[in-house]
Amino acid sequence: MRVISYNLRKHAAAHELEELVDLREADVLCLQEADTAHMPQQLAGLTLARATAQNRLGLALYYRANMFQLEDVVTLSLKKSLHDILLKPAHERVLAARLRDIDAGRDVVIASFHAAPLTALNSLRRHQIRTALSELQKMGDGIPVLMVGDYNYPVFKERLSERVRRAGYDLTLSDSRTYTRYRFFKGHYDFATSVGLDIDKVTTLPQGASDHLPILVTATYKRGHHEFRVAGDPSQDQETTDEQAAG
Repeated sequence: MRVISYNLRKHAAAHELEELVDLREADVLCLQEADTAHMPQQLAGLTLARATAQNRLGLALYYRANMFQLEDVVTLSLKKSLHDILLKPAHERVLAARLRDIDAGRDVVIASFHAAPLTALNSLRRHQIRTALSELQKMGDGIPVLMVGDYNYPVFKERLSERVRRAGYDLTLSDSRTYTRYRFFKGHYDFATSVGLDIDKVTTLPQGASDHLPILVTATYKRGHHEFRVAGDPSQDQETTDEQAAG
């Protein structure tokens, strides 16, 4: 399957989506910072599963209806940063769809994720990631999960990857940086977390009107494993914060 994730920068890059989906032959499209009130029901052959509703700028997820059958879709609110509490930019930070792969005869959960902004601590974003993964597990026991999006995690990614692995998931960065707006905050912000899937590659696509570059995730089901169990509940991970470790 081919999954594109793209932070549209306050919907500024929305006009690029038709060509992007066509050119890259995407099967699923996961969006962040989309103007959810103006997302079309159909986009370059993909069907809208849902767009979040509590904020003008939010998440949207599209899927290829001749490849997948939509079985369930959920939105999740996560622990809020001070920025969220004061400015209320986003209540829903995860949008997930359970899709039935028609040809493979099996289900997969794919989610669009948008972590708290850079004004928050990495420890809060880790809490959001752990909670999101824990909730996605509940959409189906032993079902492969792929969560893509804007993780807003510029530093200490090695420690994040280690903690994600301890919970039974894989964290995969793209082949080049995905954020270029600020001189001191360039890097890999958009990546993928998965279980039950082999991530063949994560490719950073050319930059458009957004400060984020879109990523293309190419994934296949793990061979011989139709069901699996993760190592534990990722929300129960005990840790020392990266900010403390750095100090």
